[in-house]
Amino acid sequence: MDTRTGLPVVGMVGGGQLARMTHQAAISLGQSLRVLSEKPDDSAALVAADVPIGTHTDLAALREFAKGCDAVTFDHEHVPTEHIEALESEGVKIFPGSKALVFAQDKGMMRERLAALGAPVPRWQRVSTAEEIEAFAGGSWPVVAKATRGGYDGRGVWMVGSPEAAADLVSTGIPLIVEEKVPLRRELAALVARSPFGQVAAYPVVETVQQDGICVEVIAPAPGLSEELAVEAQQLAIDLANALGVVGLLAVELFETDAGIVVNELAMRPHNSGHWTIEGARTSQFEQHLRAVLDYPMGSTALTAPVVVMANVLGGEPGGISIDERLHHLFAADPGARVHLYGKQVRPGRKIGHVTVLGDSLEEVRARAVRAAKWLQEGV
Repeated sequence: MDTRTGLPVVGMVGGGQLARMTHQAAISLGQSLRVLSEKPDDSAALVAADVPIGTHTDLAALREFAKGCDAVTFDHEHVPTEHIEALESEGVKIFPGSKALVFAQDKGMMRERLAALGAPVPRWQRVSTAEEIEAFAGGSWPVVAKATRGGYDGRGVWMVGSPEAAADLVSTGIPLIVEEKVPLRRELAALVARSPFGQVAAYPVVETVQQDGICVEVIAPAPGLSEELAVEAQQLAIDLANALGVVGLLAVELFETDAGIVVNELAMRPHNSGHWTIEGARTSQFEQHLRAVLDYPMGSTALTAPVVVMANVLGGEPGGISIDERLHHLFAADPGARVHLYGKQVRPGRKIGHVTVLGDSLEEVRARAVRAAKWLQEGV
């Protein structure tokens, strides 16, 4: 408890952009998020006041960080499960807890649990040899191989198109699962928040646009999605949050197919598919995550405009006019565009920020968001 304010202290492990935006949400709740950051120039470390330096793989650093925190949460899934279990055994309140978070950390365990719950999942299998991958493919290539732990933003996912490619991948020694390549129409995401009390809040289902394994756009609500399928996706996310015991945000990444929806991935933290909520919903996903972790009543998830589009800003090639000049030109050309930059060093293809645009016309709003993100990336 913060003795100055009488308010609880939330600690977030990880100093990336999710922690940065969660810190911004904490301010309106009278708080300043405590952040465990690996480096003093990490995205959240540049803005938060209470930033111990340490790594998420160091149990001693995690123990020290947790002292004085009323609750501990995460901006990524990479904290070793055994470290979370150790802290829980010592009385630290951690949300989501180890028994839930493991299903976002380990893709094999996730698939097993989802299948046991009757959730729609692709055909899949654990594999350790090229022969097992070849047998799974059954002559129908490609198949999708995934590292069971550690993958994100397209990393740890491979399209395997031949027995030779399977052998090369297996030779790396990475623990793997393989899945069928789902014939999808598009990708969707259903985002819900759940409190320890069991209150749940669901956001409108969104469409996510992927490019080279990275989400480049999010459209809220998902255009052309039937009310029946939208409700089904929201109910699926709520059911999974309850069944898995999630506290905080749960993002359920989905494939829409001709036959319905299929679960692709789970994330138990604020998620790229929910960045649009900062301006586009009455309660942002970041504030909602804090409310859930603190067991506060959930906020409204209603849209603030008929159409909201978020476009990620990726790092471009060096050179050209400065980012400051680009902002000047963008704000002059489109005063309604809302920009969030993460304070990250620019590297080609790296997420360095996002732009959100609101309005009435999907075509217009999407064009403005894409144009703004492209301008900030390329300066042309």
